[in-house]
Amino acid sequence: MEPVLEVDLVAARIDPAAFKAVLGRFASGVTVITAVDAGEPVGFACQSFASLSIDPPLVSFFPARTSSTWPRIRRVGTFCVNILAEDQTEICRQLGRPGADKFAGIDWIPSGNGSPLLTGALATIDCTLREEVDGGDHTVVIADVTGLNEHSDATPLLFYRAGFGRFDAH
Repeated sequence: MEPVLEVDLVAARIDPAAFKAVLGRFASGVTVITAVDAGEPVGFACQSFASLSIDPPLVSFFPARTSSTWPRIRRVGTFCVNILAEDQTEICRQLGRPGADKFAGIDWIPSGNGSPLLTGALATIDCTLREEVDGGDHTVVIADVTGLNEHSDATPLLFYRAGFGRFDAH
């Protein structure tokens, strides 16, 4: 029997551009994570969101360590995950960039936990922060689901290869 070639994966250098290009081929839905901090709505666009567990109901997402919004939402401890519809591309762009009043012109109502529920979202998930784990240049957030709402059967907004796309069921 020939020896198995062992590869030191830690020593292997992965080119960041190649990493982004390959993983960019994984299509994902788009969400906006929202809360109210000091009486003001805060939020950020997030395509790195996933269901984590059914029992107990948990979700996860991965904000960048450079985010100035996530620390504000973390401090509140409760937030709403808004699953965006295909026609909400501009909302995603607006909440995805830094700026003073990212909610200017965006319609919302309070969710069950008081966080911004974006008008037109496909569904919303109210959450409470459970824990954070180191994820390199991102933080792995694990949250308890405290409420669920379906709002629309519209087509979801998708993110693929650094751009927005649409879902065609046929």
